[in-house]
Amino acid sequence: MKAVRLHEFGGPEVLRYEDVPDPKPRKDQVLVRVRACSLNHLDIWVRKGLPGVKLPHILGSDIAGEIAEVGEYVTGFKAGQRVLLAPMVFCNHCAKCVAGLQNQCREFAVLGNGVDGGNCELIAVPAVNVIPIPESLDFNQAGSVPLVFLTAWHMLVGRARIRQGQTVLVLGGGSGVGIAAIQIAKLFHARAITTAGDEAKLEKARALGADYGINHYQQKISEEVRKITSKEGVDIVVEHVGTATWEESMKSLKAGGTIVTCGATTGFDAKFDLRFLFARQLSFMGSYMGTMGDLHDVLGHVFAGRLNPVVDKAFALEDARAAHEYMESSHMFGKIVLNP
Repeated sequence: MKAVRLHEFGGPEVLRYEDVPDPKPRKDQVLVRVRACSLNHLDIWVRKGLPGVKLPHILGSDIAGEIAEVGEYVTGFKAGQRVLLAPMVFCNHCAKCVAGLQNQCREFAVLGNGVDGGNCELIAVPAVNVIPIPESLDFNQAGSVPLVFLTAWHMLVGRARIRQGQTVLVLGGGSGVGIAAIQIAKLFHARAITTAGDEAKLEKARALGADYGINHYQQKISEEVRKITSKEGVDIVVEHVGTATWEESMKSLKAGGTIVTCGATTGFDAKFDLRFLFARQLSFMGSYMGTMGDLHDVLGHVFAGRLNPVVDKAFALEDARAAHEYMESSHMFGKIVLNP
């Protein structure tokens, strides 16, 4: 089969489109023919070099396609079925997995990070990862859902416990997580404020349901939040930017508010005054991907059309280098998809 692999870490030029052996599925696995695999910032971080990644390596966490082969021990699936894949692997038998906390499993890994991903024509995965998709979703849309909608759902619902009537600040409204978080906030009848770097992205975010938009290059986020909320602040900040926005995120919270973070795109060295934390009784929460229960919950809303993936642009798999360059330009609104 064809695949895009890393043989060394570095810029987009290290991506190689090449022939590799077809995977041989175990009897408890399903072989899926990949039709779409969307990019995440995780792909860029892995490409540049993350600890534990063994080379050569195949990127790609968000995968949709058709079942090519079903292992002997697998029931409930058939060849040709349209599916998407849960973007993680786990042991499925430890105490955490049995309790439904797969993202706390010691063997938990993200497809395309700890194990090979979907920038290829065929991938073999455990049957638990395989989820049928409705005809209402094409492959590019389905391949734009799993990681970002799972992450945003776990942040807002699983961790921050979003409630009707709250106000949520979503940083980076044009990102995959941002697009999902805006829609989830509105699904819970919360007020959504978002940020982006230009008016075109803010307009698209408003079309998704954002009530207010802040241009983070021209406006100070916390000051605008105070104006919008009559100096009260927000209940929840969806934070995935890191160092560049952390102080503004803190200043945007109301007393008793919560920051929930899943990433650090601009760096991890976030500092703050502990007195501000305890005097205003703030909560800082970490969030890592999500559980299989979270995934099935959010997919129920996606399949019903209450939450919608946004595809920015599709590239052929052989053009993965150009897709990475486009992602690093930060011009996209929504997901960038590779089509084998």
